[in-house]
Amino acid sequence: MTVLVIGGSGFLGTELVRQATAAERETVATFCSRPGRLPGVSWRRLDLRAPGDVDEVLGAVAPRVVVNATSGQGDWAVTADGAIRVAVAAARRGCRLVHVSSDAVFSGARVHYDEGCPPDPVTPYGAAKAAAESAVRLLLPDAVVARTSLIIGDAESVHERLVHTVAAGERGGVLFTDEVRCPVHVRDLAAALWELAASERAGVCHLGGADALSRHELGVLIARRDGLDPDRLAAGRRADSALPGALDVRLDGRATRRRLRTRLRGAREFLRSR
Repeated sequence: MTVLVIGGSGFLGTELVRQATAAERETVATFCSRPGRLPGVSWRRLDLRAPGDVDEVLGAVAPRVVVNATSGQGDWAVTADGAIRVAVAAARRGCRLVHVSSDAVFSGARVHYDEGCPPDPVTPYGAAKAAAESAVRLLLPDAVVARTSLIIGDAESVHERLVHTVAAGERGGVLFTDEVRCPVHVRDLAAALWELAASERAGVCHLGGADALSRHELGVLIARRDGLDPDRLAAGRRADSALPGALDVRLDGRATRRRLRTRLRGAREFLRSR
């Protein structure tokens, strides 16, 4: 069975590719600017903004499963339009699609969001992710839409790098005490996504970690794990800033977790001090 990881050179994509090749799946992964370095995978360049590229890649690869792990970084042409092109091509060719979405589709107005909650985004990125979700669910009712939260690793995620640069005094800024999410480890997330891909599950799944933490609490845990001084992490309130975006968004994924063998650990567990 051939699997295709779209966005395979990104942080989550790299872990998806690593797990797929370790499981001896025939793996193809896409990149936009630079291919990844993992062995045992075939790399293909793909620009999701180019209308014909997606169909061309899927036609050449003929995958059974497609995992779209791109984030788009707020670029509507990638995050929304590109995801819709993937869904159209996957539907045309009868592929199993797992679409990775985000807790950014929620405003935070109700704090706790189960898998039946409709999106109510308050940022352009959240709106793009919500638009992509709607298209995927319309075009491919059997697809999985997997919403996740802050993705953490072993010092390689953007969130961890930020903590390192702030603690080292290489940049200023504060970590918010009132912006709460459910961080998830990249290995747990990737394993859960592959498990869902192999299942008959369809619809929305929430894949956040078990702990709800503020950005500052998360930063302190990262600093302690990595031997940094957490007192160097300035605290502030997002509500006092002019930055747009949701404050407290907690993904309730109990319905999905009951069906998974993969355990989505909380950050207090996977960021324990070494």
